[in-house]
Amino acid sequence: MSHDPRAVLSRPAPPPDLTVAYGDQPEQLVDLRRPAGGGPVRPLVAVVHGGFWRAEYDRTHTGPLAAALAEAGWPVAQLEYRRTGQPGGGWPNTLTDIRAGVAALPGVAAQALPGVVAPGPPLLLGHSAGGQLALHVAAHAPQDVAGVLALAPVADLAEAYRLGLDSGAVAALLGGGPAEHPQRYAAADPRLSVSGQTRTVILHGGRDRQVPVALSRSYAATARATGTPVTLIELPECEHFGLIDPLSAAWPQVRAALQSLLEDQDPLTQGRPPGRTPEGR
Repeated sequence: MSHDPRAVLSRPAPPPDLTVAYGDQPEQLVDLRRPAGGGPVRPLVAVVHGGFWRAEYDRTHTGPLAAALAEAGWPVAQLEYRRTGQPGGGWPNTLTDIRAGVAALPGVAAQALPGVVAPGPPLLLGHSAGGQLALHVAAHAPQDVAGVLALAPVADLAEAYRLGLDSGAVAALLGGGPAEHPQRYAAADPRLSVSGQTRTVILHGGRDRQVPVALSRSYAATARATGTPVTLIELPECEHFGLIDPLSAAWPQVRAALQSLLEDQDPLTQGRPPGRTPEGR
């Protein structure tokens, strides 16, 4: 029987060490995981889950990823936020929730995980719609972000709207299309509000059918033109969900990309991974 890439979405994972609130709304929560072992103190990794911003997908589906990172020695925070299809979800609260949660993380981690998190802002790891949210925070609050690892991000909302991804998920988030709400797209679309300073690595699978790799190419081209330090790495044999699955062939490359952000190095200069774009960055 062939492997179902979506199996990671429902795979059981160890529970977080603790859950704390970063706001007064029921969905404004963060799960925290202590790093295993006695290795060096590292920055917090803030995991922003995907699911096209819809209520039926929550942070639990990134449990295997978060547990694997914690086992590898990273302190991990899984952020939750209000999503479309639930009270208060969509524009603007989905976006303001994630900005508020990321801004609160250093204080939350210092109090809840004393002595195990390096001081300073977190590294953001966002998948799919969570990649869009991570890039959004980096563009609008770069002081709150040490770096971004975007996994198959919805990095061009106007194009995602045109393509009708996930049966109109972008329209559900922003209330319509770019012609109806140009100011909302200007604020929310990563390609229209590129950060000029946040170190960013994007991994995207060549076999992705949920979020076409062309969206990451579009964002990366725009980001490079602004001088943003961005690396786009294409993985030809990877689909959408392998990037968050610790059992997948892509997982070592995800870990290597995260490590490159910690070391402030371009992963391509380290000779990995091989499936990069012709531009190389």
